[in-house]
Amino acid sequence: MTAVNLYAMIINISNIVKELELAGMRLEIGDDFPAYRRLRSTQSERTPVFPMFDAASSFVDSSNGFWVCGFGEDGELLHTQAVRMLDLGDATLGQHLRDHRHKYITPNSTPDVDRTFFSDLPVLNRISGRVCYHGEFWLRGGKGGLRSQGFTALLSRIVFELTLKLWSPDYVFGLVPMPLAAKGIPVRYGYSHCEIGAWHGPDREVTSEETLVWMSREDIQQFLESVPGSLSEERTLPSRHELMKNMSIVA
Repeated sequence: MTAVNLYAMIINISNIVKELELAGMRLEIGDDFPAYRRLRSTQSERTPVFPMFDAASSFVDSSNGFWVCGFGEDGELLHTQAVRMLDLGDATLGQHLRDHRHKYITPNSTPDVDRTFFSDLPVLNRISGRVCYHGEFWLRGGKGGLRSQGFTALLSRIVFELTLKLWSPDYVFGLVPMPLAAKGIPVRYGYSHCEIGAWHGPDREVTSEETLVWMSREDIQQFLESVPGSLSEERTLPSRHELMKNMSIVA
């Protein structure tokens, strides 16, 4: 990454953080996953933290992951998401999901985790190399919730900016429950590819309908070049291209 691109990323993230703070959300970014587990343990209404991001179940720390949490003015947890870096080498994502399915299956969703597998989607055999898993995305809904107020796109944009800078992955992927995918939530996250799939249990029964969402490095770069939406009509955030133009520097 060039100095100009790095500076543009810093400005982009800074503007988004300010936008969120003005709307009443304070962001915290961390890589202490035991601390993240403690934060998540306060949410009795959610499923437990996924094993991929649980330091008690997986080797996840500052070398291969980070998390983002958003808090209200009263300290209430309003948002979570996390990213885990996976260096698959020549192995495919399909092989990875078969070998490590225990870490991705929604807790308590199947009678036998050892005999539960994800759909054999063709794209899974094409994704390999440096791959990041994007999960734990949650934004408080219900009365007074934030899901319909433009927060989703801004929050995911911060994660993609940081992920691209930290690891420059070949791909980023996630697994989105079908009810959310049917509402177009992956598009709000910024994902440009969506493949319908499901986890199948011991008797080939569907234990959880989930959509595989993914982007290549080029897709991420293109998404970050777009102008993000604003939480208010008065404020708009500049794109990376506009920042470079304003600085009168050609990258």
